[in-house]
Amino acid sequence: MITRLLVANRGEIARRVFRTCRSLGIETVAVFSDADAGSPHVAEADYAVRLRGAKPAETYLDIERIVAACRSAGADAVHPGYGFLSENAGFAQAVLTAGLVWVGPPPASIAAMGSKIEAKRLMGEAGVPVLPSLPTAVTEFPVLVKASAGGGGRGMRVVRDPAELEREIASARRESEAAFGDGTVFVEPLLEGARHVEVQILADRHGTVWALGERECSIQRRHQKVVEECPSPGITQRVRDELCEAAVRAARTIGYVGAGTAEFLVKGDQVAFLEMNTRLQVEHPVTELVYGVDLVRLQIEVAEGLALPGSPPPPQGHAVEVRLYAEDADYLPQTGVLRRFEVPEDVRVDSGVEAGSVVSAHYDAMLAKVIAHGSSRDEAIRKLTTALRRARIHGITTNLDLLVSVLTNRDFRAGDTHTGFLDGHDHGQRHLDELAVLAAALAQAAANRAAAPVLRSLPSGWRNVRSQPSRAVFDEAEVVYEPLPDGIELVHADPSRIVLERGGVRHTFEIARYDGKVCVDSPSGSVELTPAPRLPEPVEQVAPGSLLAPMPGSVLRVEVEPGDRVVKGQAVLVLEAMKMEHQIAAPADGVVSGVHVEKGQQVEAGAVLAIIREGDS
Repeated sequence: MITRLLVANRGEIARRVFRTCRSLGIETVAVFSDADAGSPHVAEADYAVRLRGAKPAETYLDIERIVAACRSAGADAVHPGYGFLSENAGFAQAVLTAGLVWVGPPPASIAAMGSKIEAKRLMGEAGVPVLPSLPTAVTEFPVLVKASAGGGGRGMRVVRDPAELEREIASARRESEAAFGDGTVFVEPLLEGARHVEVQILADRHGTVWALGERECSIQRRHQKVVEECPSPGITQRVRDELCEAAVRAARTIGYVGAGTAEFLVKGDQVAFLEMNTRLQVEHPVTELVYGVDLVRLQIEVAEGLALPGSPPPPQGHAVEVRLYAEDADYLPQTGVLRRFEVPEDVRVDSGVEAGSVVSAHYDAMLAKVIAHGSSRDEAIRKLTTALRRARIHGITTNLDLLVSVLTNRDFRAGDTHTGFLDGHDHGQRHLDELAVLAAALAQAAANRAAAPVLRSLPSGWRNVRSQPSRAVFDEAEVVYEPLPDGIELVHADPSRIVLERGGVRHTFEIARYDGKVCVDSPSGSVELTPAPRLPEPVEQVAPGSLLAPMPGSVLRVEVEPGDRVVKGQAVLVLEAMKMEHQIAAPADGVVSGVHVEKGQQVEAGAVLAIIREGDS
């Protein structure tokens, strides 16, 4: 029996495993990098071991140090979580060689699925339907370039123009090498308009294999999942049966044990195997809620020798999960201090952060998963949408608006989803709520009066001769708050709460201020505003045409030199952040007048990378 378990991971999944361990009476051990010393998963573990390394993310990849941490903390078992070493056969073998219990599949099963190229060959021989792999001299487009060793969207490129194929293959190789230590890539047809559907597998050591239904994972950006649900709203029972049968066949073919996921593309009645993830998936909660199981508990019990019943429990209802990322509307990762993090308690929240957490550029940008379950799909979507609108997340830009936009989209509500869904819809950029901006101005005026040393009863901005109205200027908008716009009545005002009435309807706003930011929350969502300085500091001004770093990162390549002529959209340089490449392109035709960074240099968000003078000179 397992008595003390080390989770070789961080953040949300570490906390998730710890939660189950506490219910089973198993002691827990966390490992952490220097950057994670103050993280919630470290505080929640019974014991914690620091992993020292040159780079924070690389500390979680050091097999020898993690096995040594097990010895020093007295752990007798290891759960790999997901990501990092979770699909590393060498790590699994090292854990077993050290005499520890490995809460995962056998090393041979991991190795069999470790290469997508080899996995496709193996599955094809087993009768599982697969897409053909194409030669790099392919002539029919569009195609998809994929990393053989990877996942999570890293090392994947859609190519529609033959002239771009060689460049995109090289880019995918670099990204795959950086993320997985293996630059092998392959090319396959792009099955446009297909759904991404996966099947949850659970197998014991006694020959029983469960297929716990399917999950729809088609809403993706950068080939990374954003919204998942169980069951899929758009496949027939015949296709569902085929998917589950293929997943079980795949598991049996490689002698699988534990929890895993077989992933497929589905277009109409066509089913094509993508890969098998030999670990727990990020989206496992939707399966747990629909099937009434704890997959982490079952992982642990299977590792202890449990024999599963002959068939899984029946599904009940519908579950939907969204991934809350620290990123902007262009999917660029964001960093900073999370000032407030509150999500209503009537949904499940699996999170690696809390109020006060520092979100860095060292790791994936996911902050949390928010999951709702209902007796029907409509009920689950409605509960999740309401919870997201009532969430209070301050300090970091997130994809919250995008998530609400997807959940309320007519096509999504109808179950009409596919992997290109976000390409054909707006990205959740909400129209700025004029009442929210007005509320921010009125709250600031109330705060000014509350802080005034004298004459506090006078309205802010009051003067004997009103030659000009009172205005508030934010970077995002400007508003007149004295006098109030026609048709709007101020019902209540204090520095943190404003109540406005328009057309007989009262609207309540909560206001919070942090280091030059104003956050306004209401039932319709959240707005973050930046008060414009009255007298901008000269040092904050940048030269016209400056290209600024959109996020912290490392300069991977510089594609131009001073004096080069560039056209709009041309790559100027490439940044690497969170092991993904981000191309910085010229905003207009012009001439490069200066390059301010070099390859390998670390830059902060807002740093000037290069300057481009528009025109011919």
